[in-house]
Amino acid sequence: MAAPAVHRATSSKTESYVDNKRKDDIRQANIVAARTVADAVRTSLGPKGMDKMISTASGEVIITNDGATILNKMEVLQPAAKMLVELSKSQDIVAGDGTTTVVVIAGALLKQCLILLNNGIHPTVISDSLHKASQKAVDVLTAMAVPVELSDRESLVKSASTALNSKVVSQYSTLLAPLAVDAVLSVVDPVKPDLVDLRDVKIVKKLGGTVDDTELVKGLVFDKKVSHSAGGPTRVENAKIAVIQFQISPPKTDIEQSIVVSDYTQMDRILKEERNYILSMIKKIKATGCNVLLIQKSILRDAVTDLSLHYLAKAKILVIKDVERDEIEFITKTLNCLPIANIEHFRQEKLGYAEWVEEVSLGDGKIVKITGIKDMGRTATVLVRGSNQLVLDEAERSLHDALCVVRCLVNKKFLIAGGGAPEIELSRQLGAWAKVLHGMESYCIRSFAEALEVIPYTLAENAGLNPIVIVTELRNRHAQGEINAGINVRKGQITNILEENVVQPLLVSTSAITLATECVRMILKIDDIVTVR
Repeated sequence: MAAPAVHRATSSKTESYVDNKRKDDIRQANIVAARTVADAVRTSLGPKGMDKMISTASGEVIITNDGATILNKMEVLQPAAKMLVELSKSQDIVAGDGTTTVVVIAGALLKQCLILLNNGIHPTVISDSLHKASQKAVDVLTAMAVPVELSDRESLVKSASTALNSKVVSQYSTLLAPLAVDAVLSVVDPVKPDLVDLRDVKIVKKLGGTVDDTELVKGLVFDKKVSHSAGGPTRVENAKIAVIQFQISPPKTDIEQSIVVSDYTQMDRILKEERNYILSMIKKIKATGCNVLLIQKSILRDAVTDLSLHYLAKAKILVIKDVERDEIEFITKTLNCLPIANIEHFRQEKLGYAEWVEEVSLGDGKIVKITGIKDMGRTATVLVRGSNQLVLDEAERSLHDALCVVRCLVNKKFLIAGGGAPEIELSRQLGAWAKVLHGMESYCIRSFAEALEVIPYTLAENAGLNPIVIVTELRNRHAQGEINAGINVRKGQITNILEENVVQPLLVSTSAITLATECVRMILKIDDIVTVR
């Protein structure tokens, strides 16, 4: 019986059987997994979107509406689904807003890709058409954008409040939006006008009060209290502030060594020397006229001892200890001073000057405010308040999104309508473009155009409107040439969205589309998953 088998093996190569089924299965599995992730965040899209409650393994509860946060906290195991999590992260880095949009668009594209694949179109063809269509889409979006000037504060506030409207704290958008705009505009450097570093805006969270009590502080805020242990001052006028990175405490031996003291006279001498050591340090500090000390946290030994605090209080110097190491850069930039690493380098020119340093009671704790800083660096501090930790965290995330939106407008000074208007317009123009093209390409681009309708569809669905009626009506309006017609969720009908002040930066839309197509193309190109143990 062995002979026929041998004969079959030697027959021509063309007859050999290649298993393509598995590759299709893997692709299908990847697409299904990624779409599941997209569907999970789909309901939280738009101003009427639902919020997600995330319960982490440590028992912590997070309530949020921010796509990037939801996906970040979800334990996604499937490799292709992880790509969607990364996708929303990169959108968060590039634009800061539109993290849900990006994932929803990617999910809709994958759905269309699955249909195309089942129709027997080759993945590479689909991938190339997607690339072309995304480039065309960016051109269309740029064509419908409205230029904006940074001096036009109102437009900036409008776009920031649009970003805030879809968040949990949307009822405070009238307060947070102008605050975000002012914060970003105060850190824009006139030398490099299109660069904004959001690390220059520090957000300090303090429990107590409501979100209404949130304020922008021109100066510095420390979420700490002044060291009171020896009855030092708690408020200083015309402060001269030093940021020090050394310890005001007696020197210690190294860890492994010990000193053996045999008689009392030596014991007294040690104590006396310690006192003199500290006193000489404090005299040097006082000599420069410094009256506020910010002391960096120290690992090796105590930054200040009770004795040194006592002498500092006698010298009428206000002490804030345990300043985190990574805050030093921000503090020195704001105060326009230099950090001092050694007592020998303690000179007057390294100090910062401010009108007031005072301790304020807030909620159940105290904070230290430094205001009226002379030659203040380009930084801003936002003090966020909230009635509980969940609201506080969400307010911080929402504020971050609003700041990012204003930053996008500083980088790329164009605005575009919101409310599903740009997506429908894209869908219409790409559909028209597909008719001009030939072959498979036109087929792929038409389905790409259909996929973009998911945004207005979802917006309508989340607002409890009839999505089919709304999207059909939208198409109709756009076909008649109303480019800015979009879904007005508050009124539940279609209006000119620009007049309703629902605007977003161009960068948010363009990066959403380019990032989503890039991600989908990658998922399409994968035909096998190899696990390496």
